[in-house]
Amino acid sequence: MEYQRSFSNDSNNLQKESPNTCILSSQHSLASLPSLNSNSNSQLQDSSFTCITTLKLHTCISSLALGGKFLYTGSSNKEITSWNSTHFHSHPQQSINTIISGNGAVKSIVIHSDKLFTAHQDNKIRIWKITITHDEPQQQQKFTQLATLPTFTDRFTTILIPKNHVKIRRHKKCTWIHHVDTVSSLALSKDGTLLYSVSWDRTIKVWKTKDFTCLESVQTAHDDAINAITVSDDGYVYTGSADKKIKVWKKEKGDKNHLLVDTLEKHRSGINALALNSDGSVLYSGACDRSILVSERGGNGNLVVKGALRGHTKSILCLAVVSDLVCSGSEDKTIRIWRSNSTNNVDREYCCLGVLEGHKGPIKCLTAVLDHFDEQSSDATFLIYSGSLDCDIKVWKMLLPLQ
Repeated sequence: MEYQRSFSNDSNNLQKESPNTCILSSQHSLASLPSLNSNSNSQLQDSSFTCITTLKLHTCISSLALGGKFLYTGSSNKEITSWNSTHFHSHPQQSINTIISGNGAVKSIVIHSDKLFTAHQDNKIRIWKITITHDEPQQQQKFTQLATLPTFTDRFTTILIPKNHVKIRRHKKCTWIHHVDTVSSLALSKDGTLLYSVSWDRTIKVWKTKDFTCLESVQTAHDDAINAITVSDDGYVYTGSADKKIKVWKKEKGDKNHLLVDTLEKHRSGINALALNSDGSVLYSGACDRSILVSERGGNGNLVVKGALRGHTKSILCLAVVSDLVCSGSEDKTIRIWRSNSTNNVDREYCCLGVLEGHKGPIKCLTAVLDHFDEQSSDATFLIYSGSLDCDIKVWKMLLPLQ
C-alpha cells in the first residue's frame, strides 16, 4: 500500500483541523433523490425545546460521549474533560476532571464499562480506566491510562517480521498495526470485546479490548480519508469517507477478516457522519452536500437509499440517534431534530420537529439520551448535548409525546 495524503492550503481553522474533509465546501443538495420531509406541522405544536445550560470552554469542542450521568468532552487542544450532568443546574461550569494527552484534537470518545477510549490527531488511540469516588456532593473521577495503541508489546512482536511492514509513502514503511494519520472515529462491538478505529490514512483497524492487541487492518479501505464509522449489533460495519462513499463490511463466522459486502455512492461530496437507528435497519449519513441520506439495509447487507432529509444550509458535520429521533448538527450553526412518522417502516416520512439555534460556530459533535418517560401522559424528556467550534457545549431539554 502506498499512502498519499492530500493537503489543503485553506487558512481557515476548520480546514486546518480536518484537511481531508470538505467542511467549508458545502455542495448543492441531492436533487436527484426524493425528499423524505413531511409538510405536516402537527408534531411541532406538541414539542418544546429549551437550552438548560451552556458550558463555556477555552478551546473548540471536537468530541462528546455520555457514560451514565457523566458527560465526556474532547477538545481541539488535547484536553479530555468529564462533567457530572446532575450538577448542570447548580454548578454548570464545574468539571469533575480534566486530563491533557497527546497532540492536537481529541477526535472521538467511546465508553465501555469503566474504560474510556479516545482517538487523537497524533495518530494514537488511548485507553483510560475510570475510577469514581462516591463522596457526594464532591463526587470525583480519576483517569488512569491503561494503554496507548498500538501497545509496546504489539509493536515489538510485529516489527521483527518483515511481512508485517507495509508501504505508507515513498521510501517509508510502517507495521500494519500503526495508524499513520489522524484517528478520526471509534466504535465498539455490541459486547464491547472489539474496538474499531478509522483514520485519515484510509485504513480500518480492529482491536481486542481485553489485551489491546490489533487483530486486523483493512488497508486502503477507501480512496481518501475515512471520517466516520458505526457498527450494528449484528456485526455490520459502516464507514464513510471523503471519497464520497459509504462502505459496508462484515465478518462472517469462520472468516479471518472483514469483507466488503456493499458500497454506496449516492452522496456528491465527502461524508462526515454516520448513525444507525436502534435496530440497525436504517443508516443515516451526513455529508458536505447538505443532505442526510436515509438508507435501509436489505437481508444481504446491501443499502437501499430511500431519500434525503433537507433543511440545513451548509455541510452536515455530526449525527445522533435516540429512540425514533435523528439529531443533525451542521456548519450552519444549527441543530435539527427529525422524527419518522411511519410506524410500519414503509414509505417513511420525516417531520422536522425543531431547529435549535444558539451556537455561534459550526456544530462539531452531538449526543442524545432519553432522560425520562411519563407512562401516564406518554410524554418523553430527551437531553441533547452539542459541542461547537465556538468553544461552547450546550445542553438542550426536549419534551414531546412518544408515538
